[in-house]
Amino acid sequence: MSERDVETYDLIIVGSGSGNSIPDHLRGWRVALVERSTFGGTCLNVGCIPSKMFVLPADKALEASHSEKLGIRTTFEGADWGAIRDRVFGRIDPISAGGRDYRANGTPDLTLIEGTARLTGEVVDGAHVLDVDGRSIAARHVLLAAGARPTSPPIPGLDEVGFHTSDTIMRLESQPEHLGIIGGGFIAVEMGHVFAGLGSRVTVLNRSDTLLRGFDDDIRRRFVEVFGERVDLRLGHVPESVVRRDDGGIAIEHPDGEVVVDEVLVATGRRPNTDLLDVAAAGIECDDDGTVHVDDTMATNVAGIWAIGDLTNSYQLKHLANAEAKIAFWNITHPDDIRHQSYAAVPGAVFSNPQVATVGLTEAEARAAGLPIRVGRRDYSGTAYGWALVDETSFAKVIVHADTGMILGGHVLGPQAATLIQPIVQAMQLGTTAACVAHDVFYIHPALTEVVENALLEALDDEAGGDQGSADDVDPSPPDDEARPGLDEEAGGAITGREP
Repeated sequence: MSERDVETYDLIIVGSGSGNSIPDHLRGWRVALVERSTFGGTCLNVGCIPSKMFVLPADKALEASHSEKLGIRTTFEGADWGAIRDRVFGRIDPISAGGRDYRANGTPDLTLIEGTARLTGEVVDGAHVLDVDGRSIAARHVLLAAGARPTSPPIPGLDEVGFHTSDTIMRLESQPEHLGIIGGGFIAVEMGHVFAGLGSRVTVLNRSDTLLRGFDDDIRRRFVEVFGERVDLRLGHVPESVVRRDDGGIAIEHPDGEVVVDEVLVATGRRPNTDLLDVAAAGIECDDDGTVHVDDTMATNVAGIWAIGDLTNSYQLKHLANAEAKIAFWNITHPDDIRHQSYAAVPGAVFSNPQVATVGLTEAEARAAGLPIRVGRRDYSGTAYGWALVDETSFAKVIVHADTGMILGGHVLGPQAATLIQPIVQAMQLGTTAACVAHDVFYIHPALTEVVENALLEALDDEAGGDQGSADDVDPSPPDDEARPGLDEEAGGAITGREP
């Protein structure tokens, strides 16, 4: 290959998800952005954003069906699937198209190349050469941000029958009367909630005897208990076969009995797209599953080649991929001022119902590591806002190092879990002790954040403050005369600084 056959750039980015977050300090660099599929990546098009736009109406439908506990009568009368779907993608698709147009026609010094990029292993004048469907491009720096894709298990008949993945399930033409879901991770339980909430019968079939494998044991047990009240769970076995019946139904043969469904969603995992990139040709080190090895600067073992996101870890989290992109772009352009990505407190959330959020170690992981720990747990029902919710199943749990007082992990199951866990995430990332988080900041009473406060207090075994902020915390004493945060009666207003 002659040098004239190769287009040269300063940087080649493979993938338009988090790789599209190109910072201003790359201005003036000649950049090639390669995308093999829909512009914007997984999160925008088939992942976190559209799925949460489906979750909200499912939440509302579920609330309408279970309002008796609040003393009101509401009912769920059914869903207009087409209207929901069109609202979601009527918002998403123009964003994707607009992003593509901006990169194709409106970004100076950037060339959008559509196709599948493959590393060739060739180096021309210090630049790595990639092939994009026969088009040769090269750059001294390459950022691999090509993401991952769904996988499917080798179940007899599954390929012949046809099935959906997270890439297609949200664009169904009509809502199935009965949906079968194979898998038990976050995609399975989020989509299970969406379809069950909107009125479909849902059967979840999972190889494991639980759901959300890898989560804290208490979280998993309670989630299975609550989720199983709405969804038919067939756990502990892989389906034996899948067959299309003459009437169009899909029969899933399972040790617990045959299940006949209208559609099948396979949510058994995702694999990094390193095979499509042919990273082996460039000598890039990977795990057996194809996950690229990177250090905390996002550099691979091959000088000049960097990688981020789902290619490099099993978290599969957009907020982590975005953070890694910032680190990679900075280090590519600032070799004398290298930055490092921290993984001290990477949180995640499952937007099913019940909602789940987690960060750090589970209790089992901490005990297996031989760490001295204190565990604190507070049920929502032990807080005033939990009384308002009439919630008897949700809780927050924290794991604290008994010697250092540092928070090792946090886990929340219930409404607003993804928001409630944030103080724990910040404390872990910033190195703040559990005692400081529990004692040195205000928790609005009677906000639901008190469930986190009281879980921390329990872990600290703080007898003096263990009930502080809880539902039974009623202080009959008058406020200090010198401390009047609200209006006083003499000024013609109501006293607002204490509970009535």
